[in-house]
Formats: sequence, structure tokens, C-alpha cells
Amino acid sequence: METKLPVEKQKLLLLLTCELQGSSSQFIPSTVCEGNDNLCVHSIQMKKSALCALLILALAVSLIAADVGDFFPCQQSFYNSWPPKGFTGTPICQRFYNQYHFATLYSRPRRSPWFSAYLYTVPCGKRPTPPWKFEPQLAYPLANGNMIPFPWGPVDQNVVESQAVVHDYINSTYSRGHLNPSLHHQSHEARSATFTFTNVVPQKEGSNDGPWALLEHTVNKTLAAYCLGEAYIVTGIIPYRNDEHWIRSRVAVPEYMWSAYCCPKYNCSLPQHLQGTFPTYAAIGRNDPNSTEEIVPVSPTAKKQFMGYDVRQMSLETLEMYLKDRFHTVVSIFYEQCRDQ
Repeated sequence: METKLPVEKQKLLLLLTCELQGSSSQFIPSTVCEGNDNLCVHSIQMKKSALCALLILALAVSLIAADVGDFFPCQQSFYNSWPPKGFTGTPICQRFYNQYHFATLYSRPRRSPWFSAYLYTVPCGKRPTPPWKFEPQLAYPLANGNMIPFPWGPVDQNVVESQAVVHDYINSTYSRGHLNPSLHHQSHEARSATFTFTNVVPQKEGSNDGPWALLEHTVNKTLAAYCLGEAYIVTGIIPYRNDEHWIRSRVAVPEYMWSAYCCPKYNCSLPQHLQGTFPTYAAIGRNDPNSTEEIVPVSPTAKKQFMGYDVRQMSLETLEMYLKDRFHTVVSIFYEQCRDQ
């Protein structure tokens, strides 16, 4: 499946191409030439060149500014430039210091993401502690697309209405759970970019500091050791089937978290315990110790602080089956199930 420009941008490109080829004069009003016809023709050509330059600039600005509402600028975050199918929400190309780092599908009603997708790189150095940031274009569509650190003082009300803020998590029983973890990135900028509220969901500490953290470390070690090419990861959430849970009646809490990776080129000499984990593998983790056990069973031998926050590893097909059941539609995470092209 090919990723295409929106229709309006395709039209603009077509018109621009015609103009550059000299096959269209509809943009230039008729000109009455008196005296030196050569000067008149030269003037018309200059006007057409200037107009073409303006069109190019307008197109470039529209592409660069499409941080919210369009995955096109950050399609490199997806395997074969193909975003997951079966979800509805607001696309965000997560931009930090004028560079796109990953992609997020955001839910405005929930004030939290459905999933984040990113290209894995082997981490380097210690976990950073950058300031938490917000997405300005959710509050002001014409704002700069770079994520912005929260101010020390009061937060703009439009920002508060459009997304979660620091105050939502204060004195709650939930931590800020990264969908795209800093652990899975190499550069300081890429790791810092993950600290944005459009990339986190309310996650119980028993999950965030326990089995889910272990999963993130396991995926990191597995991909670093055996993935020979690019590795793509998508991590998302599963909402409650009924009776949504909220913090401060503002931010929706997921019942489960899920993650899947795609590494089409890998070392075939896998140890026995990793057989069947390439090119794709997936997992679902509990975020509520009181949830039923048909999706993820509870281990009776888990430590007390981690009891009920188990993670179940599974095939990509099994994950998509559970997502289909909860979202009531066919879900596809990776293009052609991550088969090497």
C-alpha cells in the first residue's frame, strides 16, 4: 500500500509542474505590451517565475507544518511507510528541535494516545531527565509544530483543554507511562523527545516499574543482539470494554498496554528461547490488577508490588486478534505482517 499526499497537495503539485513546464498560463493575467516586446516577454517570465517560487514556498510550508493531522512527514516511523490500520484518532508527527522523531495516534476525547510508532536504535548513555513537553498544535493549529516544555507558571487554558498536563498526574495513583520509551533510542535528542504528554498514558507503577519495564529491556536486548536491519516498534493501549476509567475526569486510563516489533532482517541463528520471535513478536500487559484473566493470566508467584501486572508475550497474529475483539474492527499493525520486501 502506497502512502500518498492529500488530494489538495497533489493538485498543487500538478499545477506547479505545469507552470514550471511552461504548459499553463492560467496563473498570469493578460498583459498589454507596448514598445519593446522583448522586455514585455521578459517581464511576464519573471512574474511567472516569482509565482512559481511562491507556490513552492507555500507547498513546503504546508508540508513542514503538518505535525498534527498528517503522518506524511514522519512516515519513516512505520515499516514500509505504512501506519497501523483499524484505529481512528489524530495523527501527530512528534517534532523536537525541527526533527521528526516518532509518530503518535492521539485521542482528543481521551487526552491520551492510542499508540506511538518509532524506529528502534540501540541506546547509549543513561536515561535523560528532560522537562516534560506538550504539543502546541493540539491547542493552536497554526502554532509551531515543535513540542514545547511546560512553563513553570500557569498553563494556557487551550493547552489544558486539548491534552493532559502535569497537574493531572499529581497525587494520583498513576505514573506517566511511555508508549515510546527513551530506552529504545540512541541520541540524546531522540530520547528527550519521548518526554511529551502526547506519548504517555496513566500507567500503574506496578506495571511501569515491574513487568512492563522488564519487557522493554527484553525487547531492547533482543533487537540489539539479533536484528540485522531496521526494527520498527508500535506500542499502544487497550481501553476498558465498558465503564472507562479516568484520572481527574480528564485523562482516560487503559486497561491493557500492548507492544509489537517488526525486524524483517535478522540473525537466523537464534537461541532456543527466541525461536518464533522474528520477524515479529508482541505482548500485552495488564494495567489493572482486578482485570479478568482471559487475555493475560496472573502469576501467583509474582512479587507483591507487581502482583496482577503480568505481561503475556504472544505472536503478532494473536495480538491483532485481541485488538480486533476490543476495537470491533480488523486491526493490522505492520504492512504485510512485516514480511521482507
